[in-house]
Amino acid sequence: MIDIFRFARRAALIATCALAAGSVLAQAEHSGDEGGIPVAAKTPANARLPVQELTESVLYEYLVAEIAVQRGEQGLAAQMFVDLARRTGDPRIARRAVEISGYARMPELALDAAKIWLEGEPDSQQALRTVTSLLVSAKRVAEAEPYIEKILSADRASAENGFMLLGRLLAGNPDKSSNLSLVRRLAAKYPALPQAHFAVSQAAFTANDEKSALDSVRRAARLAPDWPLPALFEAQILQKRSPDEAAKRLAAYLEKYPGERDVRLTYARFLAGAKRYTEARSQFERLLADHPDNVDVIYAVGLLAHQLKDYSVAEANMKRLLELEYRDPDSIRFTLGQIAEDQSAWGRAIEWYEKIGAGEHYVSSRMKVAQVLSKQGKLDDARRYLRAVSAPGDQQRIQLIVGEAQLLREANRNREAYDVLGEALKKEPDQPDLLYDIALTAERIERFDILEEKLRKLIQLRPDHAHAYNALGYSLADRNQRLPEARKLIEKALELAPNDSFIVDSMGWVLYREGNVKGAIEWLRRAYNDRPDAEIGAHLGEALWVNGERGEATRVWDEALKNHPENEALQKTIKRFRP
Repeated sequence: MIDIFRFARRAALIATCALAAGSVLAQAEHSGDEGGIPVAAKTPANARLPVQELTESVLYEYLVAEIAVQRGEQGLAAQMFVDLARRTGDPRIARRAVEISGYARMPELALDAAKIWLEGEPDSQQALRTVTSLLVSAKRVAEAEPYIEKILSADRASAENGFMLLGRLLAGNPDKSSNLSLVRRLAAKYPALPQAHFAVSQAAFTANDEKSALDSVRRAARLAPDWPLPALFEAQILQKRSPDEAAKRLAAYLEKYPGERDVRLTYARFLAGAKRYTEARSQFERLLADHPDNVDVIYAVGLLAHQLKDYSVAEANMKRLLELEYRDPDSIRFTLGQIAEDQSAWGRAIEWYEKIGAGEHYVSSRMKVAQVLSKQGKLDDARRYLRAVSAPGDQQRIQLIVGEAQLLREANRNREAYDVLGEALKKEPDQPDLLYDIALTAERIERFDILEEKLRKLIQLRPDHAHAYNALGYSLADRNQRLPEARKLIEKALELAPNDSFIVDSMGWVLYREGNVKGAIEWLRRAYNDRPDAEIGAHLGEALWVNGERGEATRVWDEALKNHPENEALQKTIKRFRP
């Protein structure tokens, strides 16, 4: 075992000889992560740093702390660095203490060290931001306020940049109301600064104060009428209540500033989202004319054309992206495969999918090949194809197994799907994806005992698995069993994933089963507006029908049926009420 004392003394002698005119700490400023002292930022040459005498004691403590880092004793090293920083007041040691305390997940120590750093280097904006960030992360927002004020007050550029970064900084504090109050106090000192009002708008929107958010973003726009961000953010706020109002806001901006590419691109997407496809296409064509080689514009036009089923235009634009060496060519090949598949051009679709090489899209492209084979009635060929795919890792291998089971379920060969998953689970009984998929498959063969057993095991293994809670809660609600328990499970799923449309639908459905039809409609409408899925449409239509709103129920069902004509659950629901 190394004699640390002897090593430190020898290192001190070597360092003293090698650095007679300077300090090992100053040398650390220029070192990298290997063999030196990693630091957060290089100290400016003109920084006023304390004159730190390189005593044997200081060097010894520093080296011992570094040895603790190398041995993985991060907590001990952090405490040693902070103690040394307190004693010397040296900001370079304090910076190292902040870094190691972060690795050790000791935020209080990191904050102590950051304050020492700021005291020793009071003009350092990075030290100031570090103290501020650590205070906010510790939910000590009131204590952070004077530090934020100092960041903003340096000069106009600092104020502008500071207000634009304020939302990201305060994201670590879950108390959105207190964040809004803080931003308002800070912004009150800058009434003529558009970025200040923009920051208030962002904080208000995050705190669900839509009126204040709109008022503030409009003030920002009045102060800087040509600045595109207020127009874009106002449209984002308006979209929640009225997509048409959002589109009008962007159209009004473009009348005055027609060359603003990002606003026009967003406007075109809003129009497409509102299914105003002809107007959206007009905007995209204008963008394409103005920016013929802009890959983002070409990509957006191609996607919209695909959405409009204008396959020749979609394909031409996607191929153009390949010619321009688009940054993610495999995603373009994947889209070209989908375009061909939508036209039942099976051979061309397979050709595009198989051109995709190793990487993010590899496994999904091979699963698409299997789906294309299955659509042609070649399910057994599709299964053989999937089993022959060389999976680059364990997770990808599981995806292929789940994909094979999905193909079998789509062909109503549910028992075979169950057996495929069961065989895989024998080898990996705790694999989350397999547990979840076999539970869903068990429901298809009415083995509700297996469904519950596997989902409860999954919840035990992964207590943050929102869809496991949701699947179990929805299954109970759909069978009209143990409704209080079903509701608790769905509420837990919502807590974990509050914006998931399928979980929102489950909450509506359990309320419907409990007899709260009006409450159910509110949740189901929210789910359907966010995601017009066939089964969500079936649920919403049923709740509306039972509530006496038969015209609206018919409209929802007809719309869902038009978009999903083959959905069996939707067809069964409509037949029950409109035989």
